[in-house]
Amino acid sequence: MVLNHIMGLYVHPKKEWQEIGLHKETLVSSLTHLLFIALIPTVCAYIANTYIGWDLGISKTLLLTPKSALLMSVGLYAGLIGGVFALAYIAYWMAKTFDTAPSYSVALELVVYTATPMFMVGLAALYPTLWLMMMIGLCGIAYSIYLLYSGLPIMMNIPEDKGFMYASSVVTAGLVLLVSLMATSIILWSHGFGPVIQ
Repeated sequence: MVLNHIMGLYVHPKKEWQEIGLHKETLVSSLTHLLFIALIPTVCAYIANTYIGWDLGISKTLLLTPKSALLMSVGLYAGLIGGVFALAYIAYWMAKTFDTAPSYSVALELVVYTATPMFMVGLAALYPTLWLMMMIGLCGIAYSIYLLYSGLPIMMNIPEDKGFMYASSVVTAGLVLLVSLMATSIILWSHGFGPVIQ
């Protein structure tokens, strides 16, 4: 099962990528992992938004109404899953440029494992302080990028020098995708889908 590799990616990532590369997982296993791991930031954000409250450095903590928090959590869950699918498709599409031809399930597996540290950062939402979330979030992003650079050559069966350029292209596409998701959120908020504070 895909969840078996999580600890190995934290303890000895290159060795674990080689293990993942040898035993290709099915598309169903990758989807199971993605659907499960994307629940972590979603559920933690819902709890933080409705029961704990966000400390933004102002006089009081901010709480959302349960209905608003649920709507925001569903949107977060859909955005995370959609973002992973989109980035996997971009990695799959770019493969031809770097003289490799993986299946979409291999690209999805790579992106799902790479995104796992960013999703695990969602646990920090249970202590919803803005500066702490930013610090832990940056660590999660940095480790995800490291996993991408170390795992892409192994998963896509290409030399490391090509893997560096390929991974850099995927990181750039991921940043563009992230900005697009943020812009979509802002547009939705301005059309009445924003948070409702208690």
